[in-house]
Amino acid sequence: MGNKLFANQVAIVTGAGQGIGFEICRQLALSGAFVILNDMVPDLAAKASDRIRAEGGLCHGLAGDASDLEMIGRMVSYAMDNFGKLDIAIANAGITLFGDFLTYPAESFSRVMEVNLGGTFFLAQQAALQMRRQQSGGSILFMSSVTGHQAHKNLAAYSMTKAAVEMLARNLVIELSGFHISVNAIAPGATLTERTVDDPDYEKTWSEITPDGRPGTTHDIAHAALFLVSREARHITGQSLVIDGGWSAISPSPYR
Repeated sequence: MGNKLFANQVAIVTGAGQGIGFEICRQLALSGAFVILNDMVPDLAAKASDRIRAEGGLCHGLAGDASDLEMIGRMVSYAMDNFGKLDIAIANAGITLFGDFLTYPAESFSRVMEVNLGGTFFLAQQAALQMRRQQSGGSILFMSSVTGHQAHKNLAAYSMTKAAVEMLARNLVIELSGFHISVNAIAPGATLTERTVDDPDYEKTWSEITPDGRPGTTHDIAHAALFLVSREARHITGQSLVIDGGWSAISPSPYR
């Protein structure tokens, strides 16, 4: 990506206090965008935006639950009040609540649906309404997962949400293409983040079963995300891009 590929563009990224979301924000900001970085944890949102600004990027942290309709409205309003437009919306926020299907609790199911599906759907809705008013188009990106393509133990609820957001991206081609709004999804595989680094076996296990010999990095995922929300990808819409080093082509289980 060119250093100023996103100059004068305004982006919202949810669930971005660390990990993949943070790196997407960082790369967008350093490529010229003004980024509204959301995280549920106020300290994470503040520290992440401070880090990006310290590197010279333009970023503002907004703490709040990305599945809450009022919070979604706040993010869009912040973009409008401060910049008068919104060009990019990335629904990165999501939660993973593991559990055996036969004993999976209703409260866990409801929360996974609320964040992973509701937060994605309504961010896309509110962003698209604003982009339509602007009459200048825009890009929306959803965060899926290889678990939306391949079965994974104890992730029935999570996996169904990831398959669902890919279908949402396809369906919104009908709804939004007339407004020059592209909608795509990325589906990361095993990725080294602050969460996975705490597992001493994670990198070793996934290096052994991933065809290209390593799990992904946040940089790998962010580079793909930036391409899909860039003007260079405006003729790509309704698509899902798997980024997993080839794992889903053969799908060996990490539980062997």
